[in-house]
Amino acid sequence: MAGLTFYGGIHPYDGKELSRDCAVQTLFPENGEMVFPLVQHIGRPSIPIVNIGDRVRTGQLIAVAEGELSANLHSSVSGRVVAIEPRRVVGGGWIPSIVIDNDGLYLEVVYPENRRLETLNKETVLRTIQAAGIVGMGGSGIPTQYKLQNAGTADIDTVIANCVECEPYLTSDYRRILENPWKIINGLMIMLTVFPRARGFIAVSENNVEGYHLLRDLLKDNDRIYVKRLRNKYPQGSERQLIYALTGRTLNAKMLPYDIGCVVQNTDTLVAINQAVIMHEPLITRIVTVSGDGVREPGNFRVRIGMSCRDILEQAGGLKPGLTRRSVLILDEGPMMGSVIDDLDVPVTKLTSGIIVMVKDNIPYQEETPCTRCGRCVDACPNNLNPLVLEKDVTKGNDQKFIDHNGLECCGCGCCSYICPSKIQLSARIYAKKRAIMQDPAMAGDYARRFTR
Repeated sequence: MAGLTFYGGIHPYDGKELSRDCAVQTLFPENGEMVFPLVQHIGRPSIPIVNIGDRVRTGQLIAVAEGELSANLHSSVSGRVVAIEPRRVVGGGWIPSIVIDNDGLYLEVVYPENRRLETLNKETVLRTIQAAGIVGMGGSGIPTQYKLQNAGTADIDTVIANCVECEPYLTSDYRRILENPWKIINGLMIMLTVFPRARGFIAVSENNVEGYHLLRDLLKDNDRIYVKRLRNKYPQGSERQLIYALTGRTLNAKMLPYDIGCVVQNTDTLVAINQAVIMHEPLITRIVTVSGDGVREPGNFRVRIGMSCRDILEQAGGLKPGLTRRSVLILDEGPMMGSVIDDLDVPVTKLTSGIIVMVKDNIPYQEETPCTRCGRCVDACPNNLNPLVLEKDVTKGNDQKFIDHNGLECCGCGCCSYICPSKIQLSARIYAKKRAIMQDPAMAGDYARRFTR
């Protein structure tokens, strides 16, 4: 059994058996309308460089970054721009978007000849990653070039490929390791070009025995990259917990990983880095897991950014017989940290990792009862917080006490809510308060240095 882990955490039902043995299938849009929100990153909206009526090709740049926390945006199809207007996105908000009528031809821009790994240098890597519009695809949305550029000012000795995939139901990383291991390895080797003094680590869950041995075999002659198995526990893939498990170094919410000599990238981001730097391909596709007890045919799908969630779910077989839209709960990402999808016509973005369909009748009724002071929330918190105290601070509206009690250390993982026998929605309330305080840099202080979506 793998021994690398962290204090706290929980062991929810992970549901991975529904899709982990399903090889990745490539889906093409059946709906002609493709929607590209101009915010698929943490910063300002990208600026459109196309106009209504323009014809575009697959891989063509359609919007450029506005500021260092913004990212370029490329079309994933060929066709004609039919609108530039606000469109609804996951979470219910409206974001300015470029709408393209897909002509179904997928005519591509002309890419230069492939680069060779041994010819790369730091400047080429950073420039290419920025041009390709790559962001943290595990959900952070931080532009990868910005992350690497800032880490370049520190003494980096550890680069981590986060392939743990601790969120229940998601299995795209699992399939990536089995089907595209060299894309992950090459992405990590490209990262090591940027940080020549660093060692690389590929972190996998102890449950991924096949993937672990495959990577070990492929890297047996590599003296810079090591494969590590981590305890199967949630949230083992969270940045702070992952770094502690692998290195023993601690990271608080005032810090960034490069403050302690580390850089972390998730699986799909590393694959995107490989595709951009070696193949010159911008970020226009990603793997999405469609799963849950309400899905007829769970699986892992390579989809084009801009496709609607409805299109993907229908091509995955749709809902199980007898179910209706009202009888299921549909989540973006997963049940622990995902967002509810109220409108299936919202587009897949660079940050969409899963579409999870849960049958409402199978979800336990969550009626809150008074706290029993059992302390389970304290034991489960991976960041050593007291969720009950923080929830009281939120209820009383005492922001300063909330900060004094380290509420800004909350990562919103949901462990406290999951383990609470009284079903108190601790995580949702605490994390919502953290997000509100983070909007005020004067109040957040040093915590404002961290990025919160």
